[in-house]
Amino acid sequence: MAEETVVVAFGGNASYPPTIKGLAQEQLDLMAEACRHLLRIIDSGRRLVLTHGNGPVVGNILFRMARTANELPPMPMDICVAHSQGGMGYMLQQSFMNVLHAHGVDRTVSAIVTQVEVDPADPAFANPTKPVGRFFNVLEAEILRSEHDWRFIEDSGRGYRRVVPSPEPRRILDLASVKALLDGGVVPIAVGGGGIPVVKDANGCFHGVSAVIDKDLTSAMLASELGASTLVMLTGVDRVALDFGQPTQRSLDRLTVAEARAHQSDGQFPPGSMGPKIAAAIRFLERGGERAIITSLDRAFDALEGRAGTHIVPA
Repeated sequence: MAEETVVVAFGGNASYPPTIKGLAQEQLDLMAEACRHLLRIIDSGRRLVLTHGNGPVVGNILFRMARTANELPPMPMDICVAHSQGGMGYMLQQSFMNVLHAHGVDRTVSAIVTQVEVDPADPAFANPTKPVGRFFNVLEAEILRSEHDWRFIEDSGRGYRRVVPSPEPRRILDLASVKALLDGGVVPIAVGGGGIPVVKDANGCFHGVSAVIDKDLTSAMLASELGASTLVMLTGVDRVALDFGQPTQRSLDRLTVAEARAHQSDGQFPPGSMGPKIAAAIRFLERGGERAIITSLDRAFDALEGRAGTHIVPA
């Protein structure tokens, strides 16, 4: 167990739920609580790597840019992703180090501003689907659409959210840095928000592009490249369910890749819900991972010990 590497990915709503005002102290308090749950993983002797989403945060940064566009030149989306990655990484790094210190654990935590290469010809650029930021009413959405050429979708009766391109991750450019930190006994925080999306030009140079990469897909890639045995994806429920929200809803303790694919084909895991996590789990297992777990933050350690969560396995 001492050498087992575990990648834990939690969503942007874990540190920025829709119920908060958006104050930094609120986010720090939420992150500290999250890190207390992760402490048991460190105590068990496992090597831990953290990743996180940024959907609410990067969306708010983009909205702030739009509101001040007449005063200050807006930053491109890749810079905004970097802002969210650096800011959230800093708060998570500080919160976890404080929790470790309070419990007498001598361990360094380090956040890495991580670039992820994408394909400039990815069809996602022509079909934005990734929701980011806050909810708007129909009038607010129409004003932002006309003034800034934003695209919106209606989200489950809760309002309208901006959607941006979400290309597939191809390569984590800072992988060597993550490996070096992990091998040095540091807890790395990497690929925040799915990573900063960049493309390579004909001269071999990289440039940022306007997109947000799916955090779970990049986390699966990172886990595979690190040789992790387990990928844990944290969400708001303890286990994955079939017929979610219906009288026939039933929770799942275990799924094989074949079963996950079948349920995916049946429409059980929609794109705006469990779809990306199931897709990420399948990719991780097909690349040699031993198990992927989907569970809630408070059950993360119990899930690793086999007492909670939905475990997705090769066969």
